[in-house]
Amino acid sequence: MPSPRATPATASIPPEMLALMVKGVSVIVSACGLDLRPSLMRAMGSSVAPSGDAITLYLSRSQSVQLLQDIHSTGRLAVVFSQPHSHRSLQLKGTGARVRAADAADQPALDRYLASMEQELGLIGYPPAFARAMFSSTLDDLVAVSFTPAQAFDQTPGPHAGQAVGAAAAGSP
Repeated sequence: MPSPRATPATASIPPEMLALMVKGVSVIVSACGLDLRPSLMRAMGSSVAPSGDAITLYLSRSQSVQLLQDIHSTGRLAVVFSQPHSHRSLQLKGTGARVRAADAADQPALDRYLASMEQELGLIGYPPAFARAMFSSTLDDLVAVSFTPAQAFDQTPGPHAGQAVGAAAAGSP
């Protein structure tokens, strides 16, 4: 049986969803411990490689204690990227997650994410100050969680919610 920290195959993410993720939309990160008790937290930012095969999520260390313990113990996580004004959503699952302290090299990704969320939340009537307050954190409180997605699922409300997408869907009936 493979180790829970084995490097997974990369999920194929549809181009329109990948563009949404790269731009920067709302991100919820979840995991569970060895006891299968779930934990979750809103990411304070994300950075997605243009190919979608490398994703880094930024979490507040002080607000994500249980979630980070669960990721450390299993290496597994699930992440939902969701566009606030349209509810277009994609869930990714991965193993082999790696956690490190965020540093100054991460600041440009955090700044891009905040600018995108100011725009996204503005589309539903929230001023930029709301996004700045919501994603306010000091760099020394942030950790970067990196992973390669192994599975991808459409989670946009509607008839396709829950269906595998990309390569995972190719083998589905």
